Amino acid sequence: MKRQRENAIVFADPECCLGCHGCEMACAVAHSGTGLHQAALAGLTLRPRNRVVAAGGVMMPVQCRQCEDAPCAAACPTGAMLQESGQVGVREKNCVGCKVCVMVCPFGAISVKHEGTDPENCRTNGGIARKCDLCAGTGRDVPACVEACPTKALTLVDLEEYRQTLIEARAAELAQSLQHLKSRKARI
Repeated sequence: MKRQRENAIVFADPECCLGCHGCEMACAVAHSGTGLHQAALAGLTLRPRNRVVAAGGVMMPVQCRQCEDAPCAAACPTGAMLQESGQVGVREKNCVGCKVCVMVCPFGAISVKHEGTDPENCRTNGGIARKCDLCAGTGRDVPACVEACPTKALTLVDLEEYRQTLIEARAAELAQSLQHLKSRKARI
């Protein structure tokens, strides 16, 4: 049986965040399928899939945490929210905009919006769930928000690599402590 990798996440360090909203703009432009100036000329409404929040004296962007046991995927009545390919995604053709995913997301990282160009000519609002997809389908290796952050407050974290780095750091500390104890014992 093939072992599944844990979902990568965008980690936000609140100590580094300036609250400049550059990550929001980068996200919105990355998902618009065009550049900022072209979107403005076409009258497109750019909508980010992350949001900078101020709370408790700090500012930091909030986006989907790519939960391993995603409540949005478990609760979605149409199967539009699903976990595949190392992330929690939205199968847009299945989404009816019911907002169940919005209600169960523990981070408030999902919104339901219409992103078309002609909402007046639709029989419904045409809202579809939107959330961070780590810029899947945009041709990027690194999410736009991570690239755009001027203080590097955002980092794309591969949790398996992160865990391995922690293990190696703790092992190095233990080895250093053991060396110190041996040298101290030799002096006594």
